[in-house]
Amino acid sequence: MQQLVFATNNAHKLEEVAAKINGKIKLLSLTDIGCVEDIDETGTTFRENASLKSKFIYDKYHVNCFGDDSGLEIEALNGEPGVYSARYAGEHGNHAANIDKVLTSMKGVTNRKANFRTVISLIWNGDEHFFEGVINGTIRNDRSGTAGFGYDPIFQPDGYDKTFAEMSLAEKNKISHRAIAMADLLFFLKKV
Repeated sequence: MQQLVFATNNAHKLEEVAAKINGKIKLLSLTDIGCVEDIDETGTTFRENASLKSKFIYDKYHVNCFGDDSGLEIEALNGEPGVYSARYAGEHGNHAANIDKVLTSMKGVTNRKANFRTVISLIWNGDEHFFEGVINGTIRNDRSGTAGFGYDPIFQPDGYDKTFAEMSLAEKNKISHRAIAMADLLFFLKKV
């Protein structure tokens, strides 16, 4: 079975991707390969950050791998939080503070259009390939739901009457930005 390292320490992302791969490829985490370093996200775009992660792992461990960078882009906030989604309120990974900052910034704003975007950088046998997924939706006025992570409690995808945080993992994995990008990656791997 082919092996593929996902360059992340985010347990939620690992769970989503493992469910999407569904045993077709042996998915390895950074812990599985003994990588304890933090990979700095110093890029200014999702593509740059995804590439930094995959190249770091490939250069150091010489294994097929992929990195992703994802974020929420809100039209009324000129695309913010964007590439800074995980640290929008300052501290990296403080989801509650990030949501609070978005809700405060959106008070009284009628244009609630937003999207989640994922860019994946796959390094396969030394060559880099990119895959992107986008899902459009709106920002709710309040949190709703307890599943998922990040901005899921305030993001309602178009065509649905509930947030990502109100969906099961299986429901979210059918339509999410990461699921779309992963489907393209898996299609690519079928051909190689």
